Amino acid sequence: MTLGRFTARLVIGGLFVGHGTQKLFGWFGGPGIEGTEQMMGALRMHPTRPNAIAAGVTETTGGALLVAGAATPLAAAGLIGTMITAIRKVHKPQGPWVAEGGWEYNAVLIAALMSLVDTGPGELSVDALRGRDEWGPLWALGGLALGAAASSAVVSLGSRNAPEPGDASGDPEDSTVAKAVVDDTAGDPVTAES
Repeated sequence: MTLGRFTARLVIGGLFVGHGTQKLFGWFGGPGIEGTEQMMGALRMHPTRPNAIAAGVTETTGGALLVAGAATPLAAAGLIGTMITAIRKVHKPQGPWVAEGGWEYNAVLIAALMSLVDTGPGELSVDALRGRDEWGPLWALGGLALGAAASSAVVSLGSRNAPEPGDASGDPEDSTVAKAVVDDTAGDPVTAES
């Protein structure tokens, strides 16, 4: 099972690093910080720049920690929070099926992250070197709860700080450009989230 957990960490964590760096730096064909900021505007996640940076940093750092098997419950909680936010702000209206822009892939990632916390990152990990190769179900549930709480806080604060539609103080191009960014990423459940 050590190989399976290592492979899961490498693939899932590596892909999150990729998505985080797409948001932050525009790597791998991503929107970069400006495009991510526009997406945050379309999602009513204000202030947009801090939310864009937070999403990119959470995915990049959480993914890197997951790959290393370091602070696995904390890494998973951050990534779970981004996936819950993606479901709430982007994918929920489309229903469950990913082929229609739905949330199934996000849910699979949440389940995989919880599984990695429950069973632990395995012997080939920083956590194991520090004496903790297993965490258990309470840690997995705690990671889910922390991720859900963080998502709720971010969504609530983002909406509270968002200008009202049609507000002259907002950027009039924000909604049009950002909607295009969200539409372009709707099929990519990890890219189009907070």
